[in-house]
Amino acid sequence: MSTDSTTTDAAATKSADPRFAGLPGRPGKIIAVHLSYASRADQRGRRPASPSYFFKPSSSVAATGSTIERPADTELLAFEGEIALVIGTPARRVSLETAWSHVGWVTAANDFGVYDLRAADKGSNVRSKGRDGYTPIGAQLIDATSVDPATLRLRTWVNGALVQDDTSAGLIFPLAQFVADLSQHFTLEPGDVILTGTPAGSSVVVAGDVVEIEVDAPTAPGAPSSGRLRTTVVQGEHGFDAALGSLPAVDDKQREDAWGTREAAGLEPAFALTPELRAKLEKAPVAGLSAQLRKRGLNNVLIDGVQPMHPDAKLIGTAKTLRFVPGREDLFTSHGGGYNPQKQAFDAVRNGEVIVIEARGDATAGTLGDILAIRAHAAGAAGIVTDGAVRDFDAVSAVGIPVFSKGAHPAVLGRRHVAWDHDITIGCGGAAVQPGDVIVGDRDGVIVIPPPLVEEVVDATLAQEDKDAWIAERVAEGNRIEGLFPMNAQWAARYAQENGR
Repeated sequence: MSTDSTTTDAAATKSADPRFAGLPGRPGKIIAVHLSYASRADQRGRRPASPSYFFKPSSSVAATGSTIERPADTELLAFEGEIALVIGTPARRVSLETAWSHVGWVTAANDFGVYDLRAADKGSNVRSKGRDGYTPIGAQLIDATSVDPATLRLRTWVNGALVQDDTSAGLIFPLAQFVADLSQHFTLEPGDVILTGTPAGSSVVVAGDVVEIEVDAPTAPGAPSSGRLRTTVVQGEHGFDAALGSLPAVDDKQREDAWGTREAAGLEPAFALTPELRAKLEKAPVAGLSAQLRKRGLNNVLIDGVQPMHPDAKLIGTAKTLRFVPGREDLFTSHGGGYNPQKQAFDAVRNGEVIVIEARGDATAGTLGDILAIRAHAAGAAGIVTDGAVRDFDAVSAVGIPVFSKGAHPAVLGRRHVAWDHDITIGCGGAAVQPGDVIVGDRDGVIVIPPPLVEEVVDATLAQEDKDAWIAERVAEGNRIEGLFPMNAQWAARYAQENGR
């Protein structure tokens, strides 16, 4: 390793074990961050309010030039290029302002994981990421005092192709926050490692692939670099014994997460409201859509009791859900303040989505106000539906975003509600709503359409609208309703003749 002021050769304290050649020695603790980059959070469709962590064993560490085994009977081994912080001096209850001074070195790391093994450990990642060789670190240590932690660059190559390229400026939380936060709970000791999360671009690798990761500070004097951390994937021969523990299991959600996108995983694209489909829904009244869903056995798809803030506005989008639980003082104290799920949902809403809020039909407190409405509008949200009330009603109306609610109420959220969770199945106005469901609203109300049925239902609705318009013309001419609505064989034949059907 270089011994200049920007990279540190800690040979004097190194372990003789070659696995730890990229570190001062064997780390006592390796703490990894679950989700930390904005690009990755946007890819996953959720942003954490605060960092969350898991431990990796030091036996998982490997040096540059090592190989990593993909276990037999698994398919989803994924790389994650990361910036690794190596603690230089003990840190216990340190402030955010002083936290960086406890970091001795910065280097590159690869937080490999087998998605086939994730489900059984529910976020601890013990088996999926704790395997031998699953934490390559190195190749060189960068002196942390020589770099600005906000200007570090992280790049990853697979078989020579650049697949990740982000900087520490893209983190949701600054690097020093991880040190300060963790030091609240236990002492960070010299040699401990913090893996600070991965940006978008993480994906699946197979036997024969070569993954290289580099961390550098291109704007710092001398442009210090970790060098490239190189790992080659090989196929393992050993599987798992069902008598001892859970077996690997995958589904399409795991495949999408591991590959990064559904398309990369070779899956059918997720449902999307195309411009053509949206144009059809613009023409389709909610009453007509309701009738067609009823014909298909779906009666409980109407969000009851809500009225449009702008009666002439049409609401069309896919659901992003938010759930409130009944207000309770202690729960509001512990969960209602700060960056709570309500604010998280409004921050994470995407273009074309409708925020649908479960407030249990309780309209005796507001469920949103003007600031949140402005945020949703600025993010391109298609609208908001709540079976509760709206606070700052006139100000929200002035924002212009379509809003359906049970009316206005001046009280703040905490009077009746605690924001509890988002992006889950909820009940709004008596209707079950799942993330991604299609939401359509007009003066008649709001309806929920399961995505697989949208094309069929809207086409049938528009065809029925054409037929109903023709029937209305006949009734206006003085014809009796009997036999015309619905049409008997005679009227049906005339309709077909006049309309080329």
